[in-house]
Amino acid sequence: MQIEPLSDDFEHNCARFLPEAAAQGCVWALEGNEGFALCESVKYPQTEVMPFWSQREFAEIHVEGDWAEYQVVPIDLEEFMDDWLTGMHEDVLLVGINWNRELEGIEMEPLDLLEQLEQELR
Repeated sequence: MQIEPLSDDFEHNCARFLPEAAAQGCVWALEGNEGFALCESVKYPQTEVMPFWSQREFAEIHVEGDWAEYQVVPIDLEEFMDDWLTGMHEDVLLVGINWNRELEGIEMEPLDLLEQLEQELR
């Protein structure tokens, strides 16, 4: 099945994240030898963002350049909601949602995403 690629419409890419992650039961991230991929926030100086994608293919696009040695890994949605998002909140990290090829997209507070995922799964 052909997956519609992410676009320059960040709101649309973000809106796709919830139902696609819920349908798969996982989200996708990039993991390297020293941990998971992080970027500097565009919106908040001196804050880091950890990007996640709703489809494996979206994450695979970013295994290049600085992240060429990273692996695309699934994170169980329940674990993501119960452990990751609360931990990221405590560590003052933001969540990057379905960023496009240029690493552009929505940056969100982890607890806001948690609330949206809980609503999606009701």
